[in-house]
Amino acid sequence: MTTSGIKPGARAKDVHASEDTLTVDLIDGCTITVPLVWYPRLLHATPEQRANWQISGAGYGIHWPDIDEDLSTEGLLRGAPAPRRAVPVSQVAA
Repeated sequence: MTTSGIKPGARAKDVHASEDTLTVDLIDGCTITVPLVWYPRLLHATPEQRANWQISGAGYGIHWPDIDEDLSTEGLLRGAPAPRRAVPVSQVAA
């Protein structure tokens, strides 16, 4: 039997962002702290934009409407940084 790995308590309760880290408090009492460098949209956002977050997906996700960023508690627990975007060939230096 395979499970998704999400525990019932892995829902977000509170979010805090500093200049270099993102901290998510979960309803089960655990806290996840990850480097903001993993999430470039959050890294380059203003403190006000980082502070404007919403719980989404019944608590299993976090959404920042000002920068259109979404993270899941599952991804945070796995230590998964944002996927790197491919650079179009026209932007690669010759």
